[in-house]
Amino acid sequence: MAVMRLGYVHARVTDLSDARSHYVDTLGLYPVQEEPGRLLLKGWDEWDHHSVVLDEGGVGLGRLGYKVEDPSDLDGFEKRAQQFGCRVERMSKGENPEVSDGIRIFTPSEHVLELYHDMTLVGTEVGTVNPEVFPRHLVGVGVPNIDHALITAEDVNLMDRFFAEVLDFYTTERVATSLDDDAEYIGTWMSAGQKVHDIAVIKGPQGKLHHFAFELGDWADVLHAGDLFAMDDVSVDVGPTHHGITRGKTIYFFDPSGNRNEVFAGGYRSYPDRPCVTWTPDQLAKGIFYVGRELNERFTSVLT
Repeated sequence: MAVMRLGYVHARVTDLSDARSHYVDTLGLYPVQEEPGRLLLKGWDEWDHHSVVLDEGGVGLGRLGYKVEDPSDLDGFEKRAQQFGCRVERMSKGENPEVSDGIRIFTPSEHVLELYHDMTLVGTEVGTVNPEVFPRHLVGVGVPNIDHALITAEDVNLMDRFFAEVLDFYTTERVATSLDDDAEYIGTWMSAGQKVHDIAVIKGPQGKLHHFAFELGDWADVLHAGDLFAMDDVSVDVGPTHHGITRGKTIYFFDPSGNRNEVFAGGYRSYPDRPCVTWTPDQLAKGIFYVGRELNERFTSVLT
């Protein structure tokens, strides 16, 4: 029984036309389906139908979708979530476009997670037979795929337990008030496989989104993205810079509705038997922004 990866993010935007310009023209996602008030997108190296769904009306996170390895996994995860005290609903095939049946979990942090086992296969832009290393005519940043999300919760310890006990994630790094076993967590970074993190949770209001991120290849790609953000007048929050936590290279920026995005490159490969890295609150600024070692007020207070 296994969660494989983050499959999709549903985000709310105030103006779909402005959002389309940002996600398609600047970030380079491919539109795959458009309906009144809704746009579905994918990266060039994603084989499933979509990874980002933009819904017009408001701001913030609608839900996160995680793909599981086998249809039979859903029953086990449903039982675990219920035993943990979460409300769970069954999700019918087609309820989300091109997505299989699944379950919908209402987490202790008041976020909505959907687990599903299949999505319509459309293929990558370079194919799977003798492929080129990237498409010749990338647009804008040309992000290849979605990578992770960071959400907020009043009780980070509880969410750490939820992802570990219900979904078999493991903690790669955390910020804790002490090194004691009963320490309060300020933030937790958790992986479902070998990535440094598939989800992160930091202390904050229930049900809020801090950011969702797209993977890039290396530091040069991050710098190139920064140049394009300047050309397109994208509102940049922080970066380009380097994380201490995860060791990733990063730029944080905002879509036209105010949802924070990230382009993320690097980070180390992790394994379940790798000891968890702990950061203390006095070193939090260094952990988040290793070079500048300073947190701006916007980074910790602007949520959607």
